[in-house]
Amino acid sequence: MNARRCSFLLAVFTWSAASAAMAGAGHVQEDIGRPGPVSAADRTIEIRMGDIFFAPTNIAIKPGETVRFVLLNEGSLLHEFNIGTAVAHAAHQKEMMSMFQNGTLSFTGKGSGMGDMSHAMGGMKMVGMEHNDPNSVLIEPGATAELVWTFAKNTRLEFACNVPGHYQSGMVGQIKVK
Repeated sequence: MNARRCSFLLAVFTWSAASAAMAGAGHVQEDIGRPGPVSAADRTIEIRMGDIFFAPTNIAIKPGETVRFVLLNEGSLLHEFNIGTAVAHAAHQKEMMSMFQNGTLSFTGKGSGMGDMSHAMGGMKMVGMEHNDPNSVLIEPGATAELVWTFAKNTRLEFACNVPGHYQSGMVGQIKVK
């Protein structure tokens, strides 16, 4: 194999690996649904969260149903409500860890980039990073937030907090779409 062909194959491999990594990092890569307007909500589900729990931990949704989630952070730590698959949560946890490591976020939500935060639908601008996936919202201690979501047919969904260590400590719930 000549050097030119090796360089080409290396470039293709590098591009493929980068593309796969980027696809894995997307939080809405599978058909889990889409954001919905409050006016289309079929019902409201209140989710309480604290240090380190969700209540309730299981919810049943019909395919095509639009749900308005009212999210109450009763704890003393920053929490996240993120709808996705286990694979998407694992990828997002790596991104969240980077945000904590660079000081953009802290466990109480008072990172250096918090001044530019807009909680509506998780729209947080960060230095070199964004926490603006439509299926996710960050909720500071003592705060309440909302997320409106129209569910697709995926039956393997979870709602989770991907703040470092929270998912692993059991801050995850099941969404049964049926």
